Amino acid sequence: MKHLTSLALFLVVLSSPRTPAQVISQPNYGLKSHETLSIKKIELSSESCKLYMSIENKIANGYFCADKNIYIIYPDGSRSKIISSANIPVCPETHKFTSPGEKLEFTLTFPALKPGTQWFDLIEDCNDNCFSFYGVTIDEKLNSRFDEAFALADNDQRAKALEKFISIEEGFGSSHPGIEGFIYVNIITLSKATGDNAKASVWYSKMKSSNAPRLEKYVKYLTGMGIVY
Repeated sequence: MKHLTSLALFLVVLSSPRTPAQVISQPNYGLKSHETLSIKKIELSSESCKLYMSIENKIANGYFCADKNIYIIYPDGSRSKIISSANIPVCPETHKFTSPGEKLEFTLTFPALKPGTQWFDLIEDCNDNCFSFYGVTIDEKLNSRFDEAFALADNDQRAKALEKFISIEEGFGSSHPGIEGFIYVNIITLSKATGDNAKASVWYSKMKSSNAPRLEKYVKYLTGMGIVY
């Protein structure tokens, strides 16, 4: 009887459903390398982290591929290497686009994220035209706040969008340093857009003195826009 009870428990464990995957649609990020490359959604489970990606071709005879050395970089600097990819050739094999405007959708699969991860960088480690995303946030509450801020900016409510980004920095910046540079950039550009150069200068100084990861890349981005204080 004891043997039968143990067997029954074993069968219950094997037949129990897996924990449903968490899906983050259109995650926000700080900077990316390729203008038309996007992360459509991220699917997180106890088995894997899947990134559903899309890229649009903009030129004649365009092509694209994914290197075998693609990594998720954690806040502590540790790396998690890609397990597999789907619907995209592994370099040096390439997907050749037939015309400008054509899109390619593909999936990158990594091991499950470390518990407690709120953001990461996605880096292709290769020799030429490598892609990257910095500060990909998987905090759903934070993503929602970003979406609200961008919606305000898109509706020409720049002053309200600026207030929203400042409140995000005050509420989330220190706990999510991977996206802090991204928040600073939006505060600075919105300050200039609303004609408040003094505020833009103050926040530029805050950014320069911060410990935000990839700070030099955000400074370079602003410099490229002609924003230097």
